[in-house]
Amino acid sequence: MADKIFENNQVSIVGEIVSDFRFSHEVYGEGFYVVDVAVNRLSNFMDYIPLMISERLIDVNEDYIGQTIYVMGQFRSFNRHEEKKNRLVLSVFVRELELLDEIDEDIKTNQIFLDGYICKDPIYRKTPLGREIADLLIAVNRSYGKSDYIPCICWGRNARFASGFEVGGHVQVWGRIQSREYVKKLSETETEKRVAYEVSVSKVEFIEDEE
Repeated sequence: MADKIFENNQVSIVGEIVSDFRFSHEVYGEGFYVVDVAVNRLSNFMDYIPLMISERLIDVNEDYIGQTIYVMGQFRSFNRHEEKKNRLVLSVFVRELELLDEIDEDIKTNQIFLDGYICKDPIYRKTPLGREIADLLIAVNRSYGKSDYIPCICWGRNARFASGFEVGGHVQVWGRIQSREYVKKLSETETEKRVAYEVSVSKVEFIEDEE
């Protein structure tokens, strides 16, 4: 069963390490740390993506800033309780990694495949310039009865197609992980800059499950 679970959520990323390792949590004596990588987008824009890495995979006390890293893993979510509500926190859970001397021109630096279920009605809208967008929230099953909740954004034809999806629908998406800054209003006078992560969908398919 485990292999099946890994197949429904696959990420590979090549990027430059741009932060130190920050302790996240411990499971059965194994420490997990978060480190940020900068990944080039085609438009010379950088996506900054957090990686969750076990201390058994890399020496978390070393300084790797500026190094190129290639990772394979899964895009995972957990709820962090803040003030009176839960906030969805996303990171790439790393299963394998390799430090690279340089990035091969042919390598895709950011790709993800998800196989999951629509868990919220799609939100379809048009930008002021008429660009069509649909926001999806996809639940991807993990072992031990857990699920990851992954926000996805579709454009154009894909957005129109996805706008008709119903809660519970089985979908597969291919795309890339992107980061986006936004300002969160904390009170009348206070705001805070935050970063959201989502999958920018390049291809989406609806799967007809057999009864």
